[in-house]
Amino acid sequence: MPVIDPGDVFITDDDVYLFNEGTHLDLGHVLGAHVCTMGGDAGTRFAVWAPSARTVSVIGDFNGWNPGGAPLTPRASSGIWQGFVPGIGAGEVYKYRIEGPDGYAVEKADPVAAQAEEPPRTGSVVWDGDYAWRDQEWMTGRAARNALGAPISIYEMHLGSWRRVPEQGDRSLTYREVAAPLVEHLDRLGFTHVEFLPLMEHPFYGSWGYQTTGFFAPTSRYGDPEDLMYLVDELHRAGFGVIFDWVPSHFPADQHGLSYFDGTHLFEHADPREGHHKDWDSLIFNYGRHEVRSFLLSSANWWIERFHADGLRVDAVASMLYRDYSREEGEWIPNEYGGRENLEAIGFLRQFNEAIYGRHPDVQTYAEESTAWPGVSKPTYMGGLGFGMKWDMGWMHDTLAYMGEEPVHRSYHHGQLTFRSVYAFNENFVLPLSHDEVVHGKGSLLGRMPGDEWQRFANLRLLYAYMFTTPGKKLLFMGGEIGQSAEWSHESSIDWHLLDHGFHRGVERFVSDAARLYRDNPALHVRDFDGGGFEWLDAGNALESVASYVRWGPGGEAAVVVLNLTPVPRSNHRLGVPFAGAWREVLNSDAVEYQGSGQGNLGSVEAVPIPAAGRDASLLLTLPPLGALVLVPDAE
Repeated sequence: MPVIDPGDVFITDDDVYLFNEGTHLDLGHVLGAHVCTMGGDAGTRFAVWAPSARTVSVIGDFNGWNPGGAPLTPRASSGIWQGFVPGIGAGEVYKYRIEGPDGYAVEKADPVAAQAEEPPRTGSVVWDGDYAWRDQEWMTGRAARNALGAPISIYEMHLGSWRRVPEQGDRSLTYREVAAPLVEHLDRLGFTHVEFLPLMEHPFYGSWGYQTTGFFAPTSRYGDPEDLMYLVDELHRAGFGVIFDWVPSHFPADQHGLSYFDGTHLFEHADPREGHHKDWDSLIFNYGRHEVRSFLLSSANWWIERFHADGLRVDAVASMLYRDYSREEGEWIPNEYGGRENLEAIGFLRQFNEAIYGRHPDVQTYAEESTAWPGVSKPTYMGGLGFGMKWDMGWMHDTLAYMGEEPVHRSYHHGQLTFRSVYAFNENFVLPLSHDEVVHGKGSLLGRMPGDEWQRFANLRLLYAYMFTTPGKKLLFMGGEIGQSAEWSHESSIDWHLLDHGFHRGVERFVSDAARLYRDNPALHVRDFDGGGFEWLDAGNALESVASYVRWGPGGEAAVVVLNLTPVPRSNHRLGVPFAGAWREVLNSDAVEYQGSGQGNLGSVEAVPIPAAGRDASLLLTLPPLGALVLVPDAE
């Protein structure tokens, strides 16, 4: 427990300077509630930013929620109120009573609270926890696991609905309970990372965490902060990276939260043309305000330092970049140059990436950015936003649209499959088949595949084969790995019972084999962001709906991929390849163990010196129906 001399200030001049400058990264240790000893008395020091307040006091059970029971005092002209309350410690519930400039008083949760009450209660909780991390080996070596040339396949999940306990009212698993089965599942699947939909505290469960109120507090629905640390620790010790969704794009207008915090529009813009999100009925951060930037930067840093996050996925970046995002004419205010770009948000995103990579060069930041904004994953010194990677929403849209076509029509849509190669290396892309694609009436991925039952599952395996072999890192939302039939619902568990059926077991086994092949074969991942690592063998066979390409590794390793996107098996299909000699079939999505028809090339095939498609050597292949093949040179 820290000991504070009564003559000391809680917050240093350096803290105030950095906070007011918009560059503070450690407000989680400065503002909020911190157990300590002062003048021989044990208690808790409090600090909160409320520059327009007349008075601020700490209220809670410890003082009968007395409005004047524990007043705070302003820290010079910093806008920060601070004070020490003796006799209270960890576990105490509190709020701030803030009297605004008009005399009207509100009760607010602590914006920098490290713990919160379980919703629907909205109080903050004094936290003084500690955790003995055991993931030193992971932390020492994680730079290589997160590198741009590393295999990164991400299992995206919503913790509350991943697996439930039907015997106990269908409750969600806790942070600690989910650790062992999640590690086992990820190990079976062969993924490298897990990404959690936001685990920051949020009042409405149905927002999936994207309506955040606690930017420093893990949601208490599944346990306390140490419990989340345990989950991350177990994942790291088992060899899996952890990515947290983080939402600096907006926040809900709940009365206990950040909105109109000190009787003024403190965190948000006052003008709704700048400060209100129509789509989500939420509020937009004022990125031009220095202290707001310090708050958000410190939140991001908190999750990386306190919870050992290996990456942050930033939600809804497009909504931050454009002042007219989802707005009609007259509903937005141009920037100082008359344009639609949100210059303050652009500056903040660049500052965020520079700060995070500057302090943590071994992590990654991921942007969910749905437009063609240039340079999202380029360094800031090159004029980019500075993210490590960007979700390829265009690939997702085009691919799912193509796969949703009846195979007989796919020849007319072949460009949707091949167009990506025009821009594939403009950014460092992640290929997302995310939660957004299996909600709001879209159905499951399986449900979007055409044909009878056999064809739908074959199409789904083909989709996954394409994702795991085309350039870019991979992301698949939970349930997709077992061919979930129903659309995802946050109110119920994944339908694990489907694994009692052969087709669903076949999908899971195929995802596991494809993920392991991607992970273990350098040709399939090292040059994901390098145009020299990809080459079309035949991009123009629209008539037969066949596409083929080769992936190149850093040492000249090669992997040939052939996709037959119709249910017509094709024998004696001649394909020009880079090398003569034996090629081994290392993946066949039509294999019987995946519930396919078992058609293929008997494990290997010889490339002979017969020219084809500009190549000196060629293979004579059997292409299975709605099937994908991956072949590598046989070193034996």
